[in-house]
Amino acid sequence: MNIHSAVILAAGEGARLRPLTKYRPKPMLPAGNRPILEHVLDALVDADITDLHLVVGHERDRVQNHFGSQYRGAPITYHVQDKQLGSGHALLQARDAIDEDFLVLNGDEIVAAKTVQQVIDAHTTTETATLSVIESEKAAEYGAVRLKDNRVTELVEKPRNKQYHLLNRGVYAFGPSIFAEIESTPRTDGELSITDTISRLIERDASVKGVRTEGIWSAATYPWDLLSVASDVLSRGLVNEPEVAPQTYVADTAHIHEDATLHAPVVIGPDTTIGPQAVIGPDTAIGQNVTIGAGSVIEHSIIDADSRVDPNATLVQTVTGQAVDIGAGVTAPGGPADVRVQNTIHENATLGCVIADRAEIGGATTIAPGALLGPEAKIQAGGYVTGNINEGAEVRR
Repeated sequence: MNIHSAVILAAGEGARLRPLTKYRPKPMLPAGNRPILEHVLDALVDADITDLHLVVGHERDRVQNHFGSQYRGAPITYHVQDKQLGSGHALLQARDAIDEDFLVLNGDEIVAAKTVQQVIDAHTTTETATLSVIESEKAAEYGAVRLKDNRVTELVEKPRNKQYHLLNRGVYAFGPSIFAEIESTPRTDGELSITDTISRLIERDASVKGVRTEGIWSAATYPWDLLSVASDVLSRGLVNEPEVAPQTYVADTAHIHEDATLHAPVVIGPDTTIGPQAVIGPDTAIGQNVTIGAGSVIEHSIIDADSRVDPNATLVQTVTGQAVDIGAGVTAPGGPADVRVQNTIHENATLGCVIADRAEIGGATTIAPGALLGPEAKIQAGGYVTGNINEGAEVRR
């Protein structure tokens, strides 16, 4: 079937990724120095989708200013979801612009063009909905699917047991009738969910097809997931910077000292400076206009744009926001930790630390594994940081 339009849901904040989403929506967080949403749009354009509809909400200017009115020649129409009332509610915002079968994707989950094309090829006018599935050990963490002869017989959001092995990849093809179906779906806790609508269709024996798909699927729910997403992207070379050695990507305007060492896979963004005897990588993304001081060691980490790391710092499994200032000799050793996200403690999460936008870390500070430092937090030199530090807080020795 020919499908030319896609609706991309990019309105959510990503509350479980705080404090990184304070000033930008989750789809604009980096994956190999590129917004996650940019990878999604690449997959669609590569699959010959020519009509893009972005549903935006939280910090929507960050999306609109970055992408403008078109992406790689495909026009973009923006639809605003003023209140985050679920994925179904988000989709309804594009209702007046869609009058034929179309795709729906999440703007915060990286997929391959091959996946998109397989859904398009499988969908026909006899299906009310077609969705992509993949066998994955993460099915219990996200959305699980049961199939029988390519028909979806059950859709379960975050099942309590691990008997499910097929994961809902969040790539859908729908006919225009889906909008009326969503409107008639009862709200759950005030929200409309696409998966609730699909479950109702299944209960009515409507035709919901599941297609087993291939290619990358990478999603970030919690801060430590961003490290896995970066690793997935780097291993596949899904970056803008040129490859100067196997899995080593360095922008033409970056300045790498001849005594610095890069361990692949690694990407270094434009206008970035890496000092002498610095060691960067593996599985590390250094963003645009970043300065890494002499003798610093950064591995399995993401250092976002406009940040500064002074000499002899050691950062392992660290995720920073933008315009972060990390003093000389700061140490974040990484390792498993118990991390508090909202009101839940996640045990043995692999996370060195998160340092959100415009935070300042004084020299010779040690950051315990699992620490989350809020935007504009200020840590005095020589301190020891553990746990969650609020936005704008000042921590003294």
